[in-house]
Amino acid sequence: MNAAPPAGKTQLRVGRLVKAHGLKGAIKLELYTDDPEGRFVPGATFTLQVPESSPWHGKPLTVREFKFMNSHPVAFFEGVDDRSAAEELIRAILWVDEESQPSRVEEDAWFDHQLVGLDVVRDGEVVGKVVRVDHLPAQDLLIVKAHDEEVLVPFVKAIVPEVDIAAGRLIVTPPAGLFEELPDDDENHGDAASEPGDDRPGTSA
Repeated sequence: MNAAPPAGKTQLRVGRLVKAHGLKGAIKLELYTDDPEGRFVPGATFTLQVPESSPWHGKPLTVREFKFMNSHPVAFFEGVDDRSAAEELIRAILWVDEESQPSRVEEDAWFDHQLVGLDVVRDGEVVGKVVRVDHLPAQDLLIVKAHDEEVLVPFVKAIVPEVDIAAGRLIVTPPAGLFEELPDDDENHGDAASEPGDDRPGTSA
């Protein structure tokens, strides 16, 4: 698999094809977008990241139908009419040009590429830098490089109250022990802030 997105315009990764579903060309998706219904509308076309040996290398992929089946996102694509054709696309990554992002902009939502590289500031001091974003079912995690270690920071408003893309930084108010080891005593018991969920959509594509 190619290690980088296709060259050219700035592109956003929106999904990965993970498994053929049924006999009519349907493919299960791993989503990297908060707006799958908006991204995978019939007629939407994606750039494919596939090995050069793939018959789909250099070809676009167009959505014919998108639905959720047993809570799993599943799509049908033009030119993929049976299971054999679907299996040729397994592990392919789907990209779109940044200019084709939905016109609806969610408040407090950012693309992964906007967050990666931001300085992480705690109490006015830079403590690390965002190196990637992991999308988990429960919440998104910011992976922060701090003192040659990777710190997993839950991307919730209680811990990341401010993101300033223009300034190249985000503010964190982490619970005790997230960026440092706690003393081995009872003083800090109960200090760690809970990680309440909020309505922040996190990252989107």
